[in-house]
Amino acid sequence: MKLIIIGIQGAGKSTQGNLLSEKLKVPYLSSGHIFRQMAKEKTPAGRYIKEVVNSGALIPDDKTLEIIEDYLGRSEYQTGYILDGFPRTVAQAKKFTNGIDKVVYLKVSDKEALWRLSGRFEEGIREDNTLQALRKRIELFHEKTEPVISYFRRRGILVEIDGERSINAIFKDIISHINKSR
Repeated sequence: MKLIIIGIQGAGKSTQGNLLSEKLKVPYLSSGHIFRQMAKEKTPAGRYIKEVVNSGALIPDDKTLEIIEDYLGRSEYQTGYILDGFPRTVAQAKKFTNGIDKVVYLKVSDKEALWRLSGRFEEGIREDNTLQALRKRIELFHEKTEPVISYFRRRGILVEIDGERSINAIFKDIISHINKSR
């Protein structure tokens, strides 16, 4: 199973990704985690990614595709994967060659996302979770990623899930949609 999870920051992508990974027995991979790991590296690429991520902007399409496809080329992802945070633009979606069975869109309002993220912001969990960076990412989601949702909807592989319910209700809904398509 090759599954993509899309949603605004704070929608619960990593929570659902980890639950689905355990249930479906395929590895979970977050593009944000990959970029944060790379940003810690003391290399020119690491410093560049850190600067872009901390500003709240998106890594350019070609660089993102290169990084993601390189990761998915590893042996642990050959039987499937659950990927969140990618693709973030229609250009990335169109150029992605690794195949996708389903795209799960966790639909959450901006207000709900900001409320959820405010807890992370207060705890200082991530360096790139400044209020300015969060607002920028929400703005970029609407501008760049909402067209990706429409793209996958037209391809007939999008599953839209109400992400403002309990974790368990969301998970059961996703599993139900996946089982219908098998």
